[in-house]
Amino acid sequence: MSNNPLTLLLMIGVSAYVIKLWFDDLGSWRKGKANERALPGATSAPKRACVVAALGTLVLLGGETFGELALGLAEKQSKITALFAVYTLCAAFVEEIIFRGYIVPPTKSWPVRWVGVGLASLLFAALHPFLWDWQDSHIVWQLDAKGWFSTAAVFLTSLWFYIVRFAGFNPRQSLGPCFAGHLTKNTGVIIIKAIQGYLVGWY
Repeated sequence: MSNNPLTLLLMIGVSAYVIKLWFDDLGSWRKGKANERALPGATSAPKRACVVAALGTLVLLGGETFGELALGLAEKQSKITALFAVYTLCAAFVEEIIFRGYIVPPTKSWPVRWVGVGLASLLFAALHPFLWDWQDSHIVWQLDAKGWFSTAAVFLTSLWFYIVRFAGFNPRQSLGPCFAGHLTKNTGVIIIKAIQGYLVGWY
């Protein structure tokens, strides 16, 4: 993702609009007037589901952080700006709507669902630029320990978000707990980067 301020502001604006649409659909559902074309997962979830999602994400983030420190990979992480940090928080909603909402929709066939979950999580992890980078109009591969470790962490986190979506404690398969988990992950990453000196500048 580009660190160009104008690009980030545009993406934040688009994300904010999508977030508004989702919460509008949630509001309609709560009033008993569900929109037939509602965005996926626009239903309410028990508060405990959001808490479980957040706590599970913190466990995964703690393991990822400890692993980076133990393997000496922490100093290889990328720097981000405050504006990019805001973008990651907004993007968390859009990514959940796309991946946990559209790519693997609810189905009665558990084998089909979880094969889809595995494939979608591989795609989700691969799209994060840890094993690759876009430089000078072409892809530069970064097949080092940091790239593989971070990609594996994203894959496991994606699996957790799918579990949260389809778990029994989320009976209406709301995306609310997925949002809670993803926001927890991205907020935690921002805090860790700030503590370690990798949050630099406003934009």
